[in-house]
Amino acid sequence: MSRRTGHHHARKVAAAAVAAVAAFGLTACQGNGDTKAGSSTASGSQASGSSDASAKSGAGDAAEALRKTAPTPLRDGGALYPRAIRLEHSGKDNGRVLASTVVHDGGNGIGAVQESTDGGASFSQVGTIADPKSADGRGLCCATLYELPRQVGDMPAGTLLWAASFGQDEKPAPRMSIRVFKSTDVGRHWSYLSTVAAATDTSKGLWEPEFSIDAEGNLVCHYSDETDPRHSQKLVAVRSRDGVSWSGLHDTVASAPVSDRPGMAVVRKLPNGTYVMTYEICSEDPKFACVVHYRTSSDGWDWGDPANLGIRPQTADGKYFKHAPTLAWAPEAGNPQGKLLLVGQAMFNADGSRAEGSGRTIWTNSKGGEGAWREIPAPVPVKSDKLDSCPNYSSSLLPSADGREVLEIATDYDGGVCRPYHATDGI
Repeated sequence: MSRRTGHHHARKVAAAAVAAVAAFGLTACQGNGDTKAGSSTASGSQASGSSDASAKSGAGDAAEALRKTAPTPLRDGGALYPRAIRLEHSGKDNGRVLASTVVHDGGNGIGAVQESTDGGASFSQVGTIADPKSADGRGLCCATLYELPRQVGDMPAGTLLWAASFGQDEKPAPRMSIRVFKSTDVGRHWSYLSTVAAATDTSKGLWEPEFSIDAEGNLVCHYSDETDPRHSQKLVAVRSRDGVSWSGLHDTVASAPVSDRPGMAVVRKLPNGTYVMTYEICSEDPKFACVVHYRTSSDGWDWGDPANLGIRPQTADGKYFKHAPTLAWAPEAGNPQGKLLLVGQAMFNADGSRAEGSGRTIWTNSKGGEGAWREIPAPVPVKSDKLDSCPNYSSSLLPSADGREVLEIATDYDGGVCRPYHATDGI
């Protein structure tokens, strides 16, 4: 679900989200088609299996029993929009799991980086990203965490990138930007790298950065863009050879009705070279009322006609997801293409009613997204059924290196606090 609900004007839903997380002191991010994940978040992380498997990370002998852990708070206090990666290009540190969230600390939006050295069984905070652009109530939203799989400019493989939307609550008027930070010491210290985009109109937003590497080796940043007067919101992409200068701005998903709001892109690359992007399309049209869709690209840059809104993934009996989708790839024994894992905030039946397993289900697909998806239990069963910026909002999925387990980080209400929980289960 986008920061703002697609069937209502963004700012109305954002106001409701503010109230919903008031106990945590967060202001709602006001981006995509629906409720923005509080004035704190982290989006677009990498979620693939690591080649540096270990028993601790669920990559032990095939006869080893699958691990199942109970949902446990990721950190003390509240946080939103979790992301998780397993290091694969960092030498001796490969196999470590890093997670990021955005928290609110006395009016300051801060990126919190947690680390696990036991495959996601336990986490401790190792780093923070604090920037004046998100201090003093200026706002921070929907960040992403990414490990470079190859050298980009003077940044070697293994460099960590973190990017977010800054400034949605700036006074007297917001002027948003997407800013990128890097770490060369496994997330302990972070420095400003570049600005991907900056809004010139104070009423328009830039939301939910997501990184990938295209077929030519460029670093690509996908994000949700409100600055085009022809579209309430659209998905766009830019790319860079060095992570500093960005160019090639073009639409990837842009619906014809001005009021439509495609958003929340997550991109994964399959072993056969195909790129898969999931996103929501928030619209007044019930067919696209923040329903999750996907599309593919052969090179990670050209996604075809932006007006083609893509394909709705669904189960054999017609269930579908709405709001805040995320996607992961996992290896699968006997299947060179591996399998995709998908989660959305809420699951619905074919007739439009809320499905029984909503908030407690993730999906898998072993055909690159084609055909029916299969339901499996989510490691973190989210209890709240509210459709605001907290429960199961843009949950993170991180499969184990062998593809037999998945770590999920999902948010849910604990009293008045929106708290991230992590758990692992077999897939």
